[in-house]
Amino acid sequence: MNKPKIVVLGAGYGGLMTVTRLTKQLGTNDADITLVNKHNYHYETTWLHEASAGTLHHDRCRYQIKDVINSSRVNFVQATVESIDKEAKKVVTSDGELSYDYLVVALGAVPETFGIAGLKEYAFSISNINSARQLREHIELQFATYNTDAEKRPERLTIVVGGAGFTGIEFLGELGNRVPELCKEYDIDQKDVRIICVEAAPTALPGFDPELIDYAMNYLQGKGVEFKIGTAIKECTPEGIIVGKDDDTEEIKAATVVWAAGVRGNPIVEEAGFENMRGRVKVSPDLRVPENDDVFIIGDCSLIINEEINRPYPPTAQIAMQQGETVAKNLAALVKGGSLESFKPDIKGTVASLGEHDAVGVAFGKKLQGTKASAMKKIIDNRSLFMVGGPGLVLKKGKFKFF
Repeated sequence: MNKPKIVVLGAGYGGLMTVTRLTKQLGTNDADITLVNKHNYHYETTWLHEASAGTLHHDRCRYQIKDVINSSRVNFVQATVESIDKEAKKVVTSDGELSYDYLVVALGAVPETFGIAGLKEYAFSISNINSARQLREHIELQFATYNTDAEKRPERLTIVVGGAGFTGIEFLGELGNRVPELCKEYDIDQKDVRIICVEAAPTALPGFDPELIDYAMNYLQGKGVEFKIGTAIKECTPEGIIVGKDDDTEEIKAATVVWAAGVRGNPIVEEAGFENMRGRVKVSPDLRVPENDDVFIIGDCSLIINEEINRPYPPTAQIAMQQGETVAKNLAALVKGGSLESFKPDIKGTVASLGEHDAVGVAFGKKLQGTKASAMKKIIDNRSLFMVGGPGLVLKKGKFKFF
């Protein structure tokens, strides 16, 4: 009897949790497990804002996949996923084709530009290790070049962040720490630096408690951040951005524009023909695709409705990891026999950092701000490492500077 073939696409939070949990629930002879990922490393997506600002080296944000998976049980294929043929039950990669009996799609997200002209061409994103390195190096180049210009161009020291959601606010917090260091290093008066956050929604950090939003905005304004709330980016140009509020428009010249205002599911999901909304598939309670009960979709590519408010749960690392645990149990049930579980998110809290020593959020039902929230954020980050790689990974990559 042939062993069922389980193929997991993506070694992000959801994919790694699926594989590491699955190898503990299935015996050697129960199934062939293959993990496909573009790189030979996993990167902590929730740390990329630090690498992008230059407050954390990019190598601290990643670790080798082989260090956390059981290589004797999992066939790791380093390749780019090119397409999914759900009828033929195969995946086409840059390294050839893989057939599957069960497929787990955990391919993550790509930036969502909402059709705004120029964003793809001229704005930076905080989406992977390479984009973070590129952004950090670009910002440093602007500071390094400012005093060497015959005419000091103020736009070199103008940084625009599009979006005051989670990623945007966390990146602004890191800039609040990094900019003073850059000014000191390159002999620049900090008053010459402008950091502008543009948010189309009526508030920053949508979904957060108003008291915590006020704290975060006041803290960042104290670090020099200017907020333009209820203002939309109309266009991104080689010189900066054009923004609009009501009927008024304004051009802001900036050498650095960072887009942090939304993501969509991986386009592979759309191209495969799964019914989707912006690359996200509304999955069944057991995390399978309706009409395709041999395919699970988790993480940024899945859509789960919070019935209490009738809105989708945000695609967070916390939910992706929990989905990975549920998918591992359900795959084991399909292979060995047993009933499948329904996925129920267990939201333990959400904390947004405002730099190394400050943060806002809710944990276990309690509002936190300041150093307590910052310590909780580091505990959450360390817990994520522990769940995938155990104490060894925490000791190697964890954050221990709590105060």
